[in-house]
Amino acid sequence: MSPVAAVIALGANLGERAETLAAAVTEVRALPLTTDVAVSTPIETTAVTLDGEDDDAPRYLNAVATLRTRLAPTALLAALHRIEARHGRVRRERWGDRTLDLDLIAYGGEIIDRDDLVVPHPRAHEREFVLVPWLDVDPDAVIPGRGRVDALLAELRGGAR
Repeated sequence: MSPVAAVIALGANLGERAETLAAAVTEVRALPLTTDVAVSTPIETTAVTLDGEDDDAPRYLNAVATLRTRLAPTALLAALHRIEARHGRVRRERWGDRTLDLDLIAYGGEIIDRDDLVVPHPRAHEREFVLVPWLDVDPDAVIPGRGRVDALLAELRGGAR
């Protein structure tokens, strides 16, 4: 299998956020069959809950990593879940506070919609905390089926490029 470009969003709003993200990046770099890991500068953002932005919740530190991998998408996602678990991630509530969140945002140009895996991530195009750091590591980024990340960010911000 030829290497595939993949994109991972990283986030944390509990504990030592910067240290947790750095440790997670180290673990992603150590994944088998995975190379060329590039990571954005982290940004701090307001927590997004099921009810929208929550200024009272602990703030997130978010980043995006791009990489090349020969892992199948399900194997990559399983590896990301193992990294989350090692950092104390507990899946109690959807969009709740977390020590670490690793989302598989894109896997090559593939569009996958299954119960166990959806790529590109179904809300990535709506999230500044994904789009801004993604552009930091890949100014020409494209979300398969959605378009250029810079155009999606401009649209999200209410303006044209």
